[in-house]
Amino acid sequence: MVKGPGLYADIGKKARDLLYKDYQSDHKFSLTTYATNGVAITSSGSKKSELFLADVSTKLINKNITTDVKVDTNSSFIVPDQRSGKVELQYLHEYAGISTSIGLTASPVVNFSGVAGNGTMALGTDVSFDTATGNLTKYNAALSVSTSDLIASLTLNDKADTLTGSYYHTVSPLTNTAVGAELTHGFSSNENSLTIGTQHSLDPLTTVKARVNNAGIASGLLQHEWRPKSVFTISGEVDTRAIEKSAKVGLALALKP
Repeated sequence: MVKGPGLYADIGKKARDLLYKDYQSDHKFSLTTYATNGVAITSSGSKKSELFLADVSTKLINKNITTDVKVDTNSSFIVPDQRSGKVELQYLHEYAGISTSIGLTASPVVNFSGVAGNGTMALGTDVSFDTATGNLTKYNAALSVSTSDLIASLTLNDKADTLTGSYYHTVSPLTNTAVGAELTHGFSSNENSLTIGTQHSLDPLTTVKARVNNAGIASGLLQHEWRPKSVFTISGEVDTRAIEKSAKVGLALALKP
């Protein structure tokens, strides 16, 4: 296994997962089954207010080729279509991580992301070029510094209009206890947003998380793995500046035999 800086998407991922992953205010259900030939079929449904959305997706992995097919209630066709198809190549090295992709169209979008560094410090960029218009549709940059128990990152996104700093600190590896924070500044809007959060494992199968942001929105989450790879999650959200409003509650159940 190659140890190095990883890919561009890995920069700041620990903090993002702590602060945002599995939080939701809807009712969700998913069931994944596996065929003998290696095909994974996932059926999922999500209730948003009075609207119910459902989809069925299939994933086939054959050597280095991954094929995804998805049908949902909002589609009259099967995904991927011509516009969503792409070829992607990833390369991991001890001191570099590179990911490139190209769309399968006559005038494709080409994406390149690269990271240079090691397990302690990494510097990367993420660029997309639209060959149809000849324009750069995305150019981001990021810096990450890691120690045995702390990860700090700085990213410049939205064509250099948004600067985000994130922080992740492992308090206790035995109980999976960690704290994290994310501060974002928008140059054109001159607005700042701050989110802080924490997580803790009550036991090897049960995790609790909490977060709050500068807008006064507080959220909590309880997740329990009641059987291997089958997870039940309940989360809630309340506006501390308007306690009289009803709290939002979300439920999610993922089943994987």
